[in-house]
Amino acid sequence: MTLKLPFDNGNSGRAQVVERIRPKLAWLAQRGVYLGTSSWKYAGWIGQLYEEARYVYRGRFSDARFQRMCLSEYAEVFKSVGVDAAYYAFPTRDQLTGWMDSVPPDFRFSFKVTDDITLKRFPNLPRFGHRAGKPNPDFLNAAKFEELFLGPCAEFRDRVGVLMFEFTRFHASDFLRGRDFVDALDEFLKRLPAGWDYGVEIRNATFLQPEYFQMLAQRGVAPVFNSWEAMPPLAEQMAIASAFAYPEVAAARLLLKPGRAYADAVARFSPYAELKEAYPEARLAAAGLIQRTVKEGKPKRSYLYVNNRLEGNAIQTIDAILEQSQVPGNPGG
Repeated sequence: MTLKLPFDNGNSGRAQVVERIRPKLAWLAQRGVYLGTSSWKYAGWIGQLYEEARYVYRGRFSDARFQRMCLSEYAEVFKSVGVDAAYYAFPTRDQLTGWMDSVPPDFRFSFKVTDDITLKRFPNLPRFGHRAGKPNPDFLNAAKFEELFLGPCAEFRDRVGVLMFEFTRFHASDFLRGRDFVDALDEFLKRLPAGWDYGVEIRNATFLQPEYFQMLAQRGVAPVFNSWEAMPPLAEQMAIASAFAYPEVAAARLLLKPGRAYADAVARFSPYAELKEAYPEARLAAAGLIQRTVKEGKPKRSYLYVNNRLEGNAIQTIDAILEQSQVPGNPGG
């Protein structure tokens, strides 16, 4: 089977957009800005980021070969990636070793922390089996996080970016007030080992209060600004008092345009081979975070990850953000 997608140039398979962003991404990484995508195994990027010929076996495109090998090609262009897979299961040493061996030493992996730590109650989904619908006894269990998540990562500490605790939307039955969540989170964060970049992402807009950001700063933890269905736009989140109270690290994930349901984005944008709907406000906010890091040095490190479901194609969105950020087109180091 031969795949011919919109960006296939019939030659090397590398589109001009990829060659344009490669030096810019390297230039930013040298200055503490790690800009990448959320995950990397998208067949829709074949012909744009990935060369089809690399994954042909016995005359046919091999999806298994692609899934196994495409990270190496991704890392030829990008310097970082957000790993969503770690949200669904604790990473193993063998898994981490395979990823680390596929990329150069200056590449950084940022991870979503496994939901065994961040879910207060297990959703009624088949993957949770007998636990579905029940309270999670390990919610904010620092000891379990340290053993099962940090333990396997410890060997690769200098190659780990930000560890993101993503909390799904809480209901009043979970936390009556945002202050209650902040108190519980504070107790958890103060038990975490030092020496890692931690980030917290929340989905309750009303919890975005100055005391939330101040508590994170006191614990040396970055807020993860996120573009999501029921969250305010990124620019509004970043404009809140104390949003940048922690000067070491900042993080942002550009996931969905506010007001758009996840399922609607999947249906509209799959297979993510092309940009279908620009969202300039998110691009501008991301560019502002990049400029803040590069020009002001506060925060010292920023991690930004773009999802295909924001505009249809994360690579083209990143290209637009880089243009908006005025990163030199031919950086000189």
